Amino acid sequence: MPRSSNQKMKPLYLARILLEHTDEHNVMTAQEIISALAMYDVPANRKSIYDDIEALKTYGLDIELRRGTAGGYYIASRDFELPELKLLVDAVQSSRLITGRKSDALIKKLAKLTSSTQAKQLKRQVHIQGRAKTLNETVYYTIDSIHEAINTGKKIQFKYFSYNISKKRVYSKDSKAYIRTPVALCWNDDKYYLITFSPKFEIPFATYRVDRMVDVEILDEKADKCKKTEFNIINYIKQNFGMFTGETMTAKIKFDESLVNVVLDQFGTDTQFVKAGEGKFIVTADVSASPVFLGWIFQFGDLVEVLEPETLRDTMRRMIKTGHKIYSK
Repeated sequence: MPRSSNQKMKPLYLARILLEHTDEHNVMTAQEIISALAMYDVPANRKSIYDDIEALKTYGLDIELRRGTAGGYYIASRDFELPELKLLVDAVQSSRLITGRKSDALIKKLAKLTSSTQAKQLKRQVHIQGRAKTLNETVYYTIDSIHEAINTGKKIQFKYFSYNISKKRVYSKDSKAYIRTPVALCWNDDKYYLITFSPKFEIPFATYRVDRMVDVEILDEKADKCKKTEFNIINYIKQNFGMFTGETMTAKIKFDESLVNVVLDQFGTDTQFVKAGEGKFIVTADVSASPVFLGWIFQFGDLVEVLEPETLRDTMRRMIKTGHKIYSK
């Protein structure tokens, strides 16, 4: 058999062929494998195929032989099974953090982790849900820089923006850069947030949407020291509804029993309930009195009542009066 320049690559091409074209429902005979190798200008015979398959199995590739008239070789298991890949594809497609273009690129890469036949099922998954996506293409690199800064104990600088009615960026602080110590990245309500620390402010911790950060740079300046006792990310997320920060206070809130699951979802399963009679219970929790928290309370109408502190009750009264003024016209 004449040798080609690709002969040494035969086991690698064989692995590629099996990974791309076979699964438990799609097998390849030795002759079909030989024909596929010929497409790469790699001559082969049955004995060399058997030897290479044994070598690949020893290496760790899970190759099985199905015997019978419709038998052949196939990849029996992979690092990711099809249901796992479907879950990942759905997560990528539905994520608001990733742009449409980046989503497509990621899904194509995920599709390469299974056979071409099964990959078609992943492509059908792409169109299940069409959700709003970020317009910021630099998010990938922003996240990478933030992680590096956290791991190396450095400050970062960045610009922060929001969109106006024309979908144009409007930068905060007249386009001046923020300089902050990055503390943690967290995923909350389908959005990615950066929590920062700066001891010079009265409220030292602040939260920024990662997809609204640009021109992120790691500085040589060392990060401000933040004691572990000062910050607990789990408690921080519980307190700051929608990651909107505000004055933190201990609130006593009375809920209708129909909202038990809602309360557990928000405050966690370790939340203490105190029965208040008539199908009610009371929760005491540290919260940030932000507009998002107030709106969360307000949506439940008479099923929720803020009992304490009185300042929070006053804020709720003002919201009710303002809403009544608008809608009573």
